Amino acid sequence: MIRRVSLFRLPTLLLGLIFAFSCSSEPKSISFENNSYENHYEADISVSIDEAIGNSEISKVINFKINEAIISTLSDVTKKTSLESVLEDFDSEFVDFKKQYPEASHPAWELHIETEKVYQSDKIITLSINTYEFKGGAHGNDKIKFLNLNAKTGDIFSFNDIVENSESFKTLAEDYFLKSIGANNEGGKIEDYFFGKSFQLPENIGLSEDGLVFLYNVYEVASYNQGYTEFVIPFDAIESYLKVK
Repeated sequence: MIRRVSLFRLPTLLLGLIFAFSCSSEPKSISFENNSYENHYEADISVSIDEAIGNSEISKVINFKINEAIISTLSDVTKKTSLESVLEDFDSEFVDFKKQYPEASHPAWELHIETEKVYQSDKIITLSINTYEFKGGAHGNDKIKFLNLNAKTGDIFSFNDIVENSESFKTLAEDYFLKSIGANNEGGKIEDYFFGKSFQLPENIGLSEDGLVFLYNVYEVASYNQGYTEFVIPFDAIESYLKVK
């Protein structure tokens, strides 16, 4: 006996198949896990970084870009391509330094690396890379770098890929900068913070759940004692300028 399929059911069946196929073909969002490098070093070294999970090409590209960005924030590693080799060389340099000056008392050199995923959507992923280096002296060097990644390809987004860089945008950013440091209330001039120059956008701009984050590292604005300078423009105020969100 031949079982007949009602014509009225065909649209429902087809829609179900189409829906199932479209869901399975949609790119899955990238998941991250935090990993630490466990090893014995004479220097004080700690590493805790986010890495994309899985063996997909996008995950591989993202992890390569994270590794590359971390290395670029550190000193004297222009020819290094592996984070492990950077750590080993830092430790070896400290050991050699102690051998060269055995009579001196040396505080342990420090190298600390940490990343944090601060924003993720189906279009963009923003990670914060925090590094601290100390090789003796009055103080160490600490730095924060924002890494903005294309969530679909893993490639790095430039500033112009994220924001429409116009004079009106820069004016908006300057207003929020002045508010963040209270310069409007104290009568401060913008040139006082940019070493005699007009307002400058920072090297680090990224997305967070609160909006677009602007971060100046130490020495970018005013003196070392000023530390980091950071402010956020909420999404509702920056919406017309954003190319990705």
